Amino acid sequence: MANRTSTQNLRKRVRNHYRGNAASSTLRLTLGCLLGLELRRVGNGQKMTFGKAGESTLSQWMADNARVCWIEQNEPWTFESQFISRLDLPLNLAQNGHNAFHSRLEELRAQARQRARELPISS
Repeated sequence: MANRTSTQNLRKRVRNHYRGNAASSTLRLTLGCLLGLELRRVGNGQKMTFGKAGESTLSQWMADNARVCWIEQNEPWTFESQFISRLDLPLNLAQNGHNAFHSRLEELRAQARQRARELPISS
């Protein structure tokens, strides 16, 4: 992650997590899978979301339960690596293979994707 740059600022990233969908937010994908929402292929079948109802349910759950905080940092990619290595952050997959929940979370997400591939494309 060192020296990586992003085309989005923090506001855009947070907004995407709160208002986007599982296809564009790994956080939404993770939370939806943990909440048992049904992942579905949409559009041309390349993207997967929880559908309008599921995404709406997830957005409401996040509004009720999720909070955001941040720390200003000149080199956030360095801070992120240190943060993930020192704290128990079970929802982070990147750089977090040491976490006890990592393999289970990867498995849950993979199972949701596999089920979505087996279902018809949702409108």
